[in-house]
Amino acid sequence: AECEEKWKEKDKEIERSLLNSVMCNLQPPIVRRFKGGKGPRRDPCSAANIDHATVTHMAIKWDVHFQLKMLVGSVSLHVKILKETTKVLLDIRDLSIRSVIVDGAEVEFRIAPNSYTFFGSKLCVYLPEDKRRAGSEIIILVAYSTSNEASALQWLKKEQTTDGKAPYLFSQCQAIHARSIVPCMDTPSVKQTYEAEISVSSGLTCLMSAIGEGSRGDEERTHFFFKQPVAIPSYLIAIVVGLLEKRNISDRCAVWAEPSVVEKALWEFSETEDILSCAESIVGPYIWGRYDMVCLPSTFPFGGMENPCLTFLTPTLIAGDRSLVSVIAHEIAHSWSGNLVTNSSWEHFWLNEGFTMFIERKICGRLVNESYRQFMAFNGWTNNLIPAVCEQFHPTHPFTKLVQEHENVDPDVAFSCVPYEKGSALLFTLEQKLGGPEVFEKYLRDYIKEFSHKAIDTYQWKEHLYKYFQDEKEIIDSIDMNTWLFDVGMPPIKPKYDEGMVIDCDKLIKEWIDADESTVKNITREMYESMKPLQQIECLSQLWQHDPPIEHYKLEALNSLYSLNDSENCEILLNWIRLCIKSRWEPIVPRALRFLNSQGRLNDLSGWTLCAKEVRENFLRSRQLMHPITAEMISKELHLRHHTHTIVGKRRDGKSEHGLKSANWSICMRSRLGESLKPATNASHPFKPASHANRPISDGSPIVAGFNPACKGRETPKPAWLNLHVWPSRLQSISASFKTIHRVPRPICHA
Repeated sequence: AECEEKWKEKDKEIERSLLNSVMCNLQPPIVRRFKGGKGPRRDPCSAANIDHATVTHMAIKWDVHFQLKMLVGSVSLHVKILKETTKVLLDIRDLSIRSVIVDGAEVEFRIAPNSYTFFGSKLCVYLPEDKRRAGSEIIILVAYSTSNEASALQWLKKEQTTDGKAPYLFSQCQAIHARSIVPCMDTPSVKQTYEAEISVSSGLTCLMSAIGEGSRGDEERTHFFFKQPVAIPSYLIAIVVGLLEKRNISDRCAVWAEPSVVEKALWEFSETEDILSCAESIVGPYIWGRYDMVCLPSTFPFGGMENPCLTFLTPTLIAGDRSLVSVIAHEIAHSWSGNLVTNSSWEHFWLNEGFTMFIERKICGRLVNESYRQFMAFNGWTNNLIPAVCEQFHPTHPFTKLVQEHENVDPDVAFSCVPYEKGSALLFTLEQKLGGPEVFEKYLRDYIKEFSHKAIDTYQWKEHLYKYFQDEKEIIDSIDMNTWLFDVGMPPIKPKYDEGMVIDCDKLIKEWIDADESTVKNITREMYESMKPLQQIECLSQLWQHDPPIEHYKLEALNSLYSLNDSENCEILLNWIRLCIKSRWEPIVPRALRFLNSQGRLNDLSGWTLCAKEVRENFLRSRQLMHPITAEMISKELHLRHHTHTIVGKRRDGKSEHGLKSANWSICMRSRLGESLKPATNASHPFKPASHANRPISDGSPIVAGFNPACKGRETPKPAWLNLHVWPSRLQSISASFKTIHRVPRPICHA
């Protein structure tokens, strides 16, 4: 009892500390840039002592064991000592460490827990005296195995794959999951080259985010060899193993997928070489050698992942009409912004994603026309940024800043489209103010050239911007840069978008809204079918945001006219389902459930839920089929918490510490069974849901009837829980943000 009371008090201290660290009104703008005036600031999401040492190369050797769901092997880390130090600190999570060797001699090591479990642990490697001097170069060999619950890995049985013929493995290391598969300095500010030898069961193919260098094997095992000669951060290490076939698109582009999918993927992504060439014309030569893609199973939690030399893609992009290949443009753009020029920590994530979104739309503008680029940007502002600021979080929430504070914050929790859209809007505004597309593209190329192979922060970007446009300092000052970068909520100004394509959408939207039961049959399909898919998505999104909800007879007419239930485009289907849920249209429920259980992308799964009991049961049934990141996000959304604590390794006194783990699922529902989930942000605590009362915003005005004066845009959507209302018998409100407090688990007591 005394121990329990002690830990309750500890929990309260942690919550108070977290509250103080995230409440934006209690913090001044971020002013820290460097430590001691040199090098990037310490990454708060990593325990690595990057000021004292850095990893320059990795040599990975893994045996892939599907039955154990483990990677067993070793990694050789080539480390350069920057300042004299007695130890090298590495990030790990749930790894069983067998031994640590420095330059051929076994050394002492210790594993220490971090304050929060989502950061994993730190592996302390103690250096011999002659290896501690600045300038020393050493090789640390770590023999280890992963946990069967490594957060970076998803293991699929053959029954869970599309073809059902062989098991499947794929990784997702962004943001801080690489530490669950390899001891590393798991921060984007450290870049290293790598090579790998991977052993898999014969008949399976292994791919990595590197150039393949052949394979050899026998009847039981096949060994694949890889080399990545360009230094990359740890989050870009990637592996996929499965029954895969390859189809070439060009000399440097190919697509991989399961046999039954590969031809569809080849057709869908056949324009990849054109997109890559277009990107080169905007930002310079492609340096990575190959641009291959692998179409993963549907449980992959993102639209795409920009792993160098091997982009991971969701099969939901295979719409049959090449309408979603803008994702390819986005991942290709990452070859420059993100992979080549990298944010130094996840607090500056917008440098990766804001630039990439901006370049993606430039590519699409070149391939289609400038009006289409403008429409994409407008759509991002209206349908992505406004809902993220006003619904997923709150206009006063610290995660609506471009430059964020991640002290004791899981980057996955802070993830949203804010860095993408707010960052892209800032660059769009700068382009308009500083001379237009041609002038700004020259700046983009200079920016890439200046910071290639480096990890930078916002302050370095800003310094370079002012240096490049030194004669336009007053123009840059006029856009209120500090408000864009460091303030919460929507940007201070909205860019001037060409709304020509929006007008067509407005006409069709008005036609449906104004129709009644006698005139709805006069609406034809021609205008809708003449639109580009992004316009169709915009129409459905605006109908979803309209108040009052669309009548049931109109929903029946929409489905009959446009066959929306049968759409292969996942974005169209998502917006159609949300529209029907808001109107509480019962016939959508079976289709919605099939969609929920077949799509693994986070933005699709976090948009709506069923009633409390039904969604928990559905989630618990499906959890084992989900990617660990997706499952963890949804468990937080449903207030189901999974606490783990692992201790492994060898103590300094030579005694062994065995790997131990405890896990406990607890239901922390704040409302009784059958009541709606309550996702509204509590103004006094950004991570705790509030009641359904009107929430205050920054100027003290309440959010009423869907109008939020803190948000700017053509039409401001209501908070998600108001949009979907309470449907006690079937469907309930959504929880679009993940606001569960992360607690330090109770330690495991040793006898």
